[in-house]
Amino acid sequence: MLAKRNIGNLEVSAVSLGCMGISHAYGEASSKQDVAELLAKAIEVGYTMFDTAEVYGTADNPHHNEELLGELLKPYRNQIVIATKCGITFDKSFIGKGTMPLITDGSPNAIRESIEGSLQRLQTDHIDLYYQHRVDPKVKPETVAETMAELIKEGKILHWGVSEASEEYIRRAHKVCPITAVQMRYSMMARWHEALFPILEELNIGLVAFSPLANGLLSNSYKPDSQFDAKTDYRASMPQFKKESFEKNKALFDLINQLATEKEATPSQISLAWMLCKKPWIVPIPGTRKVTRLIENAGAAAIQLSADEVKNIDKALDEMEMSDVFGGSKIVK
Repeated sequence: MLAKRNIGNLEVSAVSLGCMGISHAYGEASSKQDVAELLAKAIEVGYTMFDTAEVYGTADNPHHNEELLGELLKPYRNQIVIATKCGITFDKSFIGKGTMPLITDGSPNAIRESIEGSLQRLQTDHIDLYYQHRVDPKVKPETVAETMAELIKEGKILHWGVSEASEEYIRRAHKVCPITAVQMRYSMMARWHEALFPILEELNIGLVAFSPLANGLLSNSYKPDSQFDAKTDYRASMPQFKKESFEKNKALFDLINQLATEKEATPSQISLAWMLCKKPWIVPIPGTRKVTRLIENAGAAAIQLSADEVKNIDKALDEMEMSDVFGGSKIVK
């Protein structure tokens, strides 16, 4: 069974499941039957946190992910942590044109409207971990935190967090209502948020790492000629999947493959184990549609890398050439 660890004062599986990809951004949505099998196996293996958002949907159903998880996870509700998010919508004029720009709204009214919708779709009376999905520059962090504090008092959420926020934002919000987790894009190719580690440690805030395999690139499953549907799959426009990027990332692939051989592990497991062994409060949430990958990712929690090994990996990453990596959808100002 998967080991557990704490983010803030919330216990979750050391590797948890990012559910976005079963509905959104990685091609056509998975079938209900396939998702049911995936989630049942995740529970069996020991996954306890399932991460979704109100905007993880399809062109036909913008709330597809929450509705699907609400139905399929209902039998396991008292065993699991459900994490969902509010605060953004997509610019719908870009549907079918690749990555859609984000429109932020962190106002109290928007948060309250969103939580009611999420509770209904997820078929639950509370959300275990509720994130502000992106910072809204028009709304003060104190205002967002006050709203979250009210929702906690009302029992609608148990914990809250922010995604892709600055140190100043985190500190100001945390003063008003303690933050449990910060969700950030984090992988061997995307390390720009490591500057936040000291404040997270200081304030006892967990890091939930999304895209921990650089949108799947670090799984060693793709080739320079891999093709993606530009209308439904964001990878078609991600820089790390461009043909020329594979040559630029050769040193990175070689490092991961060498470590995988040494540790009798897979490349994905090495990429996840690296961050798991960096800090005890980091929880990656790789997404997958495949049961085999689900089990493989869980196995990363059993791989041990010493402090010196992690330090040497970091040094190598600092010094090697890499391609650009997708940094997130643009935010409409």
